[in-house]
Amino acid sequence: MTLDEILDNFALLDDWDDRYRYIIELGRTLEPLPEADHVEANKVQGCASQVWLTTAVRPDGAGGPVLSFKGDSDAHIVRGLIAILFSLYSDKNAREILAAEPTTIFEKLGLKDHLTPQRSNGLKSMVARIRRDAEAALATSE
Repeated sequence: MTLDEILDNFALLDDWDDRYRYIIELGRTLEPLPEADHVEANKVQGCASQVWLTTAVRPDGAGGPVLSFKGDSDAHIVRGLIAILFSLYSDKNAREILAAEPTTIFEKLGLKDHLTPQRSNGLKSMVARIRRDAEAALATSE
């Protein structure tokens, strides 16, 4: 699902219970993360739920390396948040990832006002991890 599709679908849902259900549905669309990747090295620190994230990097010439992500969580709503993040970041080059401003997207979706402080902190931790991976990929490509 693209970020634009997610934004359009959110705009159609007036009730936050429906939006939460939609976020959970987005989480069900994530490609399964192999059990072998549910290890401490892939765990995102700072999340109340357990979150695992893997990053694949492929070179892409002048645009810099392209990163794709897989992830999982033991919480349904968090899996949906991961899906939203992947629509913003996955299969983008490192420079695009570092230039993306997720706060604007979260505000458009209303997530800033409707997530618990713990979930918001977890979301920030996931973004920080993705950005660190993009910075590392860019540093090794230069």
